[in-house]
Amino acid sequence: MPRPLYAQINLAALRGNLARVREKAPGTQVLAAVKANAYGHGLLRVLPALDTADGLALIEPDAAVELRERHYTRRILLLEGFFSESELPELAQRRLATVVHDMEQVRMLEKAVLARPLEVFVKVNTGMNRLGFRPGDVAGVCQRLSSSPSVAALRLMTHFARADEDDGLHEPLEIFDSACKGLNYPRSLANSAGVIRFSEVGGDIVRPGIMLYGASPLPYDTADMLGLKPVMTLRSQIIAVQELKANESVGYGGTYTASRAHRVGIIACGYGDGYPRHAPNGTPVLVCGRKVRMAGRPSMDMITVDLTDVPEAGVGSPVVLWGEGLPVDDVANAASTVGYELLCAVAPRVPQVVSEVGGIDVEL
Repeated sequence: MPRPLYAQINLAALRGNLARVREKAPGTQVLAAVKANAYGHGLLRVLPALDTADGLALIEPDAAVELRERHYTRRILLLEGFFSESELPELAQRRLATVVHDMEQVRMLEKAVLARPLEVFVKVNTGMNRLGFRPGDVAGVCQRLSSSPSVAALRLMTHFARADEDDGLHEPLEIFDSACKGLNYPRSLANSAGVIRFSEVGGDIVRPGIMLYGASPLPYDTADMLGLKPVMTLRSQIIAVQELKANESVGYGGTYTASRAHRVGIIACGYGDGYPRHAPNGTPVLVCGRKVRMAGRPSMDMITVDLTDVPEAGVGSPVVLWGEGLPVDDVANAASTVGYELLCAVAPRVPQVVSEVGGIDVEL
């Protein structure tokens, strides 16, 4: 019998979230961010639900190659670009677009002899200080690249460090506009937070990520407030029940001690499945559709919850770790992390099933 733990992937929710992107950023091209195996949801698994996107954006060259081999024909953008000159012929052969963020990449392109020129996104550093050209270098970089036989078309892009903050856009937008003055190339500015604030950000091409998967990119607006639905629901069951006496403890280190006699339920899910080991007492879990509190430290294969508020719960009772009825952001906030990390961290041993509204769940 299979262990009662699986991640349900709701493709209808993903389609709805993509439609929400279109509503917030009308008239733009949409590159769906699918890095890290589509934020842990399974790139090939979710691909059918992204069929109305104008293309995809990711980090991993091997995933881009696999998409082409599976006859994906729309734009694929490599968000970190290429790492050596030897990669460029395959980028050309596979018709992959690339970010260019460093002078060494510019030199590689100038030296390369390619069968087909590349679409290039020139990245501007507007304050993130990870990847990108300093504002004063952008015009010169564009001039060099536009003269290179290896470059078919140029785009301009940036990535905001604080798009989720009220005052996080004004300064970087000023920097970007100044750096790109007189450069009449299409612009790509908005990640998920930027899509939500598109009236302030603008641009021709958007790159939504976390919002596609039903989590909020903003600190004070929930996914539900933004009209987003969870795509992944991590489901399990109660596999055992223990009766605690007052002053008895639970789990490794005895980090939860009962102040009174009550029942606790043991759930088949732990940090070996991707659940955050550092989640503290009180982290929310749904049992029988009702919110309960974690009791004790997560172990590799199990977590324990206080069943006081769900007296009907017993072995076999349904559990939601996050997803439908319990936003992943709520669990992440309790564990002092972000929903991105939880979604990406689901372990390979957790089966995933695809769900369509009105359809049948199929394990993949």
